[in-house]
Formats: sequence, structure tokens, C-alpha cells
Amino acid sequence: MPKLQNKSALVTGGARGIGAAIARRFAEEGAHVIVGDIDTEAGSTLAAEIGGRFFPLDVASETDWQNLASAIPEIDVVVNNAGITGFEDSPGPHDPEHASLAEWHRVHAVNLDGTFLGCRYAIGAMRAKGAGAIINMSSRSGLVGIPGAAAYASSKAAIRNHTKSVALYCAQQGLNIRCNSIHPAAILTPMWEALIGDGPDREDRKAAMVADTPLKRFGTVEEVAAIALMLASDDATYMTGSEVHLDGGLLAGSAASPGG
Repeated sequence: MPKLQNKSALVTGGARGIGAAIARRFAEEGAHVIVGDIDTEAGSTLAAEIGGRFFPLDVASETDWQNLASAIPEIDVVVNNAGITGFEDSPGPHDPEHASLAEWHRVHAVNLDGTFLGCRYAIGAMRAKGAGAIINMSSRSGLVGIPGAAAYASSKAAIRNHTKSVALYCAQQGLNIRCNSIHPAAILTPMWEALIGDGPDREDRKAAMVADTPLKRFGTVEEVAAIALMLASDDATYMTGSEVHLDGGLLAGSAASPGG
């Protein structure tokens, strides 16, 4: 039997990359998927492809979340995946000394405020059933410092901790609403493609970017989706307030020498 049969699931930032992979995998496992995104064209196309529904959603907008709650008052799974690095529209600087307050606020508004609002919506929309699964997309960058992307690292660290607060709150309320976080490292998405390029040195550039990763490769969006599926399903009913690292062994130690 499909793992998410008869369940409804919201995936924010679902129009592309990791979010789109999660939306597709959830649909394959029987879920009715709501694709939330600011990209109406890509989101609508994906929703039609998987037999789901598109909902225009700027995760940093409380009004958009209120509109969603009115339209979809009950939900089984929420994946708070939408996020930005801060480099999309601004080359920087993003270091602790030179980053502007406006850039700091912009990254936190999407990543952290968006996750807070998503969790708040999820708890309310799951309360009637008293059960559900919330999955927050943090990052390896939420576990270590990133000098050149201070706001991004800060926001992802806060997501990690807020996940645990939500998990404990729901448990204290007597609700079987689980909340866990995923911490991917280098996952091959359009963001990385722009850095890698399509020139003759593409493979060399890819190898250089993951040279410090023990498994010596990028992760795939499908691998992240597989973890999200596990956390959303009844396979993880005793798992809450936990974090799953998906980093090719990067955080296992300060150095790795396979076979040594």
C-alpha cells in the first residue's frame, strides 16, 4: 500500500528543486499534494502533472498563510521547504562584518519566519485529527558556521532549534503531531548548476566542489525526497524533534580517509 495513501500534504517552495522532488514522491505514494510557491507558472504545471493543487504562497506573508488556512483548514503533512540563500538577487557581501541589515532580514523572513508560520499553520490544521507530520528543511549550514553566508547559516540553525520546540509543544499538548528537520549538504539543484556551468570542465568543477565530502559526490533531490517520505509516513511514528543529516558523511568527522 502506498505510504501516504489518503493523506494531504503541503510542500512549500514546491515548484522546483528539492520541493518539486518531494511533491512528486509524495504523489507517487498516494498523497494529495498542495504545491505552495510564488512561481505560479512552474507550480501550476507541476501540480497538474502530479494530480495535485497549486496554491500561491509567499511563505514570509502572514496574509498568504491565513488565506491558505481558510482554503485548506485541515492537513496531514506539511513540508516547510521554501528558502533562499540571499545570493539570488544580491552578490553580497553576506559576511558578518559587511552584510546589510536589509539582506539579513530578507533571508530570515523567508527561511525562518516562513518556517514559523508554516509550523503554526500545520499545528492548527492538524489539531482536529490530533496527528500529523511537520518536516522542516534546515541545512548542514544550520550546524556549522558559514562565514560568507551568515544570514543563511543563522536562519537554518534557528530552524533546527524551532523544530525541537514545535515537537515538544505538540507532545505537551497531547497531540501526535511530529516535527523533524532535514539537514542536506551539497544537493545538485539549479542553484549549484549556475556555479558549475556546462563547459568542458563541468565534471572537474563538480568534483572540486565536493572534494571535502567523504562520498565525493553531490546528493540528489530524490535522496532528500526519500528522507522526507520516511519522516512523513508511519515508518517514523516514534520520531519527533529529531534531525536527519544528508551530507555524504561530511559531518561525521574532521577528516575522512576511506580504506585508511
